[in-house]
Amino acid sequence: MRRIPITDLSRYLLEGRLHATGCVAGLGAVSPVLPTTQAFGPRRARLLHTAQVAPATSPVAPAVPLRKRLKDEAKLAKKKGQKTKSDSQTVDGWELTVGIEIHAQLNTSRKLFSPAVTSFNDEPNSHVTPFDLSMPGSHPLLQKEVLVPALRAALALDCGVERLSRFDRKHYFWWDQPSGYQITQYYQPFAKNGRLTLLARDGISPQDGESVSVRIKQVQLEQDTAKTLAQPDNVNWLDFNRVGAPLIEIITEPDIHHPRTAAVFVRKIQLLLNTVDACVSGMETGGLRADVNVSVRRTGDPALPLGTRTEIKNLSTIKAVEDAIIAERDRQIRELEAGRKIAGETRGWTIGSKETRRLRGKEGEVDYRYMPDPDIAPLVIGNDVVNYLRSSLAVLPDAELDHLINYFGLTPKDAVSLITLDDGHRVQYFYRVLDLIKDEMAIAGTSGDLKSYAGLTGNWIIHELGRLTTYKAGPMATGELTFTPDGECDQVPSSDLAQLLFRLSLKQITGKVAKELLLAIFLGNIDGGVLAAIEANDLWFKELSEDEYEALANEVVELEGSTVQHFVKYKEYPQGKLMFLVGRMMRLGPAERIDPSNAERVMKERLRGVRASS
Repeated sequence: MRRIPITDLSRYLLEGRLHATGCVAGLGAVSPVLPTTQAFGPRRARLLHTAQVAPATSPVAPAVPLRKRLKDEAKLAKKKGQKTKSDSQTVDGWELTVGIEIHAQLNTSRKLFSPAVTSFNDEPNSHVTPFDLSMPGSHPLLQKEVLVPALRAALALDCGVERLSRFDRKHYFWWDQPSGYQITQYYQPFAKNGRLTLLARDGISPQDGESVSVRIKQVQLEQDTAKTLAQPDNVNWLDFNRVGAPLIEIITEPDIHHPRTAAVFVRKIQLLLNTVDACVSGMETGGLRADVNVSVRRTGDPALPLGTRTEIKNLSTIKAVEDAIIAERDRQIRELEAGRKIAGETRGWTIGSKETRRLRGKEGEVDYRYMPDPDIAPLVIGNDVVNYLRSSLAVLPDAELDHLINYFGLTPKDAVSLITLDDGHRVQYFYRVLDLIKDEMAIAGTSGDLKSYAGLTGNWIIHELGRLTTYKAGPMATGELTFTPDGECDQVPSSDLAQLLFRLSLKQITGKVAKELLLAIFLGNIDGGVLAAIEANDLWFKELSEDEYEALANEVVELEGSTVQHFVKYKEYPQGKLMFLVGRMMRLGPAERIDPSNAERVMKERLRGVRASS
């Protein structure tokens, strides 16, 4: 089955529209929603998303992209004096406290207590053992390989690894839990007392200043449940491929006080687990879920205890974490201001909603009837294993960000983008392209400033390559970029981009020509490489001479006399007007032969002459 383009998928998810080709190609022309009964005979067809088919004579309103709709809603709320998310981090007179529990599926080939293969997309119920279904007489057998990614995660979170840990039974019944209990590590987890520092560059709330340190109470091993597949008519199917899959649960202390910081914490945990190869499936594919505990109390009295907490379960996106905390905080404040009490309960959240909803009363330790599992021996982890994994741990994101910023000169924003895009594969592509540019410079006998061309490389890999996939029509409408783990791009080979940026950094081609060449590479229209294409089409930058620059500057000074007068007597240098004059030079002269920085230099010298002679 062919891969569905992102543009077609977005039309289906956001607008309920099907593409005219593909799985419905045999029906001929297809309307934006499924046809009415006339196309299918006497039986009524169920319409996509229960949408009503508009009459043929009614004009169809153009679809508004989700991002634009959210932006318009935020503008309208600001105009009406309502708070937007950017200024909803605090409420005067109240303090928010948040603790987080993150469940992450470990990157292993076996389940936690059975040799069945872990899988995401295989045939339902194709990887199940008797123990997974709690068949009488079956017993758990710890799969030792699950410890490797679990220990990597604990070490990345700066946790102390316990030499001895034990497994417990957490009792509750639901259809996705065949045994009636979950095996976890409640009393004696395998890792404790960690810490994760969030920095301003991570995007924390401004009220938190430069950094926030979040304590990790414990990290514990536990089983996942079966996957529930909802069907029509209140029917649910169960896929037991997931039951018993190994998870770690990361439990924090209540150290977070702003919704945005909580969302940043979850995002950084996901990045950290991916970096150390502990969990390679993120929130977008269901491999990581977050529960948040929320409470509020009035400010002004430091002796006042924390408020009653509620737990919001199974948040599946970073945005949902922030939105759900804001909604639950505001609900609790309204309840307390009205003189009512907060009930300790478990609540749910639906993406796009404005309020959390009650699911059930809050279970506690007594409700779950925790007890040691009598079928599983204590887990003993040797120091030699811990030391080896610590010494072989991958470079952590903060250390790599520091290197990208301080050594290569990237902006914090670009550095964060590089290491987070494409599961970290794009930053490997960045390193590969840089190495190839260095090789080109060595061959040419030139020595460029590393930070200069590293910044240029980072900018192009993030922004210029990103623009290649934003076209809505034409041959690039469904274009995508795919990066391999070792840092290669299938559509724009690193060797081609390195040759292009090498020529651009030496100002042998213009930025406009470079962008046209990049597009040609992406479309596969270049034969023989970038250098051959430049030679064949005579795309070399033939810059104006110094005399030609000066003549052009003189012409602009004569034409823009009123603007030039601002440079005769000024209290603050009119930089904006200088750039206007430089832009006038580029419009009057042959733009493909003008270097903006040289044009600016010549214009500055000409204006100094005007100022000196006045």
